[in-house]
Amino acid sequence: MTSNAPFAHLEIPDTIAAGPGPGNTDARVLAAFSGAGLADHMHADVLRGMIECKLMLRQVWGTENTHTFGVAGTGWSGLDVMFSAVMPGDSVVVFTNGTFSGIDGLTVRMKAATAEELAANPLDPKSASVVIVDVPHGQSVTGDMVEAALAEHKPKWAAMAHWETGSGRINDLAGFSAACERHGTMGLVDAVSSLGVENFRIDDFSGVHGWASCPQKGICCLPLTYAPVSFTDRYIETLKATGTRSFVHHPILEARHWGIIDGQDVEKGTYHRTHSAYAVSAFHEALRITLQQGVPARARDYALHEAALRAAVEAIGCEVTSNMTSLVVLNLPGALRGREMELVQNCRARNFGIWPTLSEPVQVRIGILNLLTREAVTDIALRFAEAIRDLGGQADDETVNAALAQSYDKAMAAE
Repeated sequence: MTSNAPFAHLEIPDTIAAGPGPGNTDARVLAAFSGAGLADHMHADVLRGMIECKLMLRQVWGTENTHTFGVAGTGWSGLDVMFSAVMPGDSVVVFTNGTFSGIDGLTVRMKAATAEELAANPLDPKSASVVIVDVPHGQSVTGDMVEAALAEHKPKWAAMAHWETGSGRINDLAGFSAACERHGTMGLVDAVSSLGVENFRIDDFSGVHGWASCPQKGICCLPLTYAPVSFTDRYIETLKATGTRSFVHHPILEARHWGIIDGQDVEKGTYHRTHSAYAVSAFHEALRITLQQGVPARARDYALHEAALRAAVEAIGCEVTSNMTSLVVLNLPGALRGREMELVQNCRARNFGIWPTLSEPVQVRIGILNLLTREAVTDIALRFAEAIRDLGGQADDETVNAALAQSYDKAMAAE
């Protein structure tokens, strides 16, 4: 059925993005995006921006990897580039403990499936060469778990999410890397939620050869700009030997567009996709902000403010089960259990964007991405308390403010 009536203009209000991500984009990044002229994508300053982005990314990642660049799209685009080196029949062990590492596992099963396995179940192939180690929701992947699985299966690849936002758990990156190195396995890490939030340098983890993140969480840039990736020489040499059944998400072809050819930085790359002057400008500014703040300082700020938010929600009877510093995952007080979705929808109706978990058991997720001030965290905590009261729960503002003050005072005293 067709209609000649015009579609109404979208009216999307300002929202507090207090979930697991996308996060709150810095005003400087928005200004860089909207202020970019309608420049040809080969304009000199666009090309300068791309060169400087890859150099800044190496600093943010903490790496000497030449093959460090941005992939156009969201974090899924970066992950797909990283996983493109997995070929049909490759042996892989994947550690999952939440929604997103679970999708990583599905991605790997699709990549590693033989033609027959894929045809038998195209959307959920049961790849014989892939072992999924499923860790229960709310628990972290430990180094001992990784060691045991790699010792038993001796895979070519192993994959793990560093921070799993589905359950709010940090997994053991050092243990994962060490086990991969001991068993000659090439580690692949989903760092979508940790880059720009936790203070770590990827060159310190020699068992990991492929890394993928996203633009809209720790980097605090607009979605659909560039997902940061970084690959070791060993990863690239392995890819050269096997090839990959991807053109758009081919790591070597993507790198060439960023002026990385044969392992060297060159003045001008080769065409792979048309870049946007808007996206380059925004991504460049987001990386400048990250480096100006400094990853160690930003990591300290996240820890400070997460501790305060955790104290506030615990003071009104919530049980926190997460250990990330950008996200609090909680169970509601006993009388309100089972009403998580109702609470989340009530908050969203007031432009307060918190999230439920996307898998069982249903919990509530409250994030602080790029909301690193006492005023912002206080606003979040008081809005959440109001939402609890609206459901009939007990959550007075005096209790919330007292818990916040105690947490911040304790942090100041420690300094």
